[in-house]
Amino acid sequence: MDTTASSANHSAPLPRLINWELAATTAARLTPAGPKLSGTQIRSAVENLRGLADVSVDHVHRITGLDAARDLRDSQVLVVDRAAWSKANARSFELMLQPALKALAEKRPDQLKSAATALGSAVTGTQMGAILSFLSSKVLGQYDPFSALLPGGPAGGRLLLVAPNIIALEQELNVEPADFRLWVCLHEQTHRVQFAAAPWLRAHMLEQISELSSSIAAKADSLGDRLQQALKVLASSAKAAASGQEPAAGEGAAGSLLELFRGPEEKAVFSHLTAVMSLLEGHANVVMDAVDASVVPTVKTIRQRFNARSKNRSALENWVRRLMGLDAKARQYTDGAKFVRAVVDRVGMEGFNRVWERAENLPTEQEIHQPELWISRMDYSRA
Repeated sequence: MDTTASSANHSAPLPRLINWELAATTAARLTPAGPKLSGTQIRSAVENLRGLADVSVDHVHRITGLDAARDLRDSQVLVVDRAAWSKANARSFELMLQPALKALAEKRPDQLKSAATALGSAVTGTQMGAILSFLSSKVLGQYDPFSALLPGGPAGGRLLLVAPNIIALEQELNVEPADFRLWVCLHEQTHRVQFAAAPWLRAHMLEQISELSSSIAAKADSLGDRLQQALKVLASSAKAAASGQEPAAGEGAAGSLLELFRGPEEKAVFSHLTAVMSLLEGHANVVMDAVDASVVPTVKTIRQRFNARSKNRSALENWVRRLMGLDAKARQYTDGAKFVRAVVDRVGMEGFNRVWERAENLPTEQEIHQPELWISRMDYSRA
């Protein structure tokens, strides 16, 4: 009798803090479709992006020297629209939250149920949909290693190229489409190669996220309050969007939503994940910028116009980017690229590639800013 009850409780669905299906449909409803193209133009753009994504792998291999670039057949490349990107990310986000929810269900089931009841998954689903909507109109591409954990997901993960955003930006910048698309593919395919070169990296990142989950579970009594605060920040963002005003000083709304879920216990894990993301993004940018006119004939023009674009964002977009923590992501591109270039200058690309050998070789956040510390720790005199 007890065993049956236990089994029933174990198989019972977890309370939902966020309605992820609603989040995906809300994002699809709120997000404009993108540039107006005929069916023929769409098919041509999709075929062109697929071809350039394939071509870019050889360049990634030549620049990085990573043999993993020779065979990426266990992962997928998908050319998608904005709605499909939102749906894919809603599924991945739900997957990433499962460890935290399971830990909460085991340790504090009443707290989890109470938080879910108080918040309402429909409300949080709508709010998350608004976030996905904003992001889905900005991101050019994304490599998702965690999609391998989804039912039927490819073993090596999935690369998504968001065609409407790539086309919209190439039109905005007035650059050569084929050159710009190859330039973007070089960055995104580098991420795919990184995880192929370091097959342990996905599990390592999941382990770090599990540590965060355990920390969150230990403070389940504050989860509802923090989620409520997050909703208040989102509401403040919506008011700012409607009025065109900057947030008032001291409201806390000018900070990233992520800060609401970062306590003292999580700082070390956040620091490590920040360093890893800086490494991945910086390395991809270095590869992107290593091409010359023989590969991308108009690369100088693309770089200049792409970099200048960030200086012309509206006050509202800058505000939303701060809210989402996207400014921090932009700094990761810069900091990580400086780290990679400094290391390669000192020990060469082969020496840098030791970073992909094992988790212990990943740089710390301090080492990202002081590459000589990483070089010293690797002790190349013994290599």
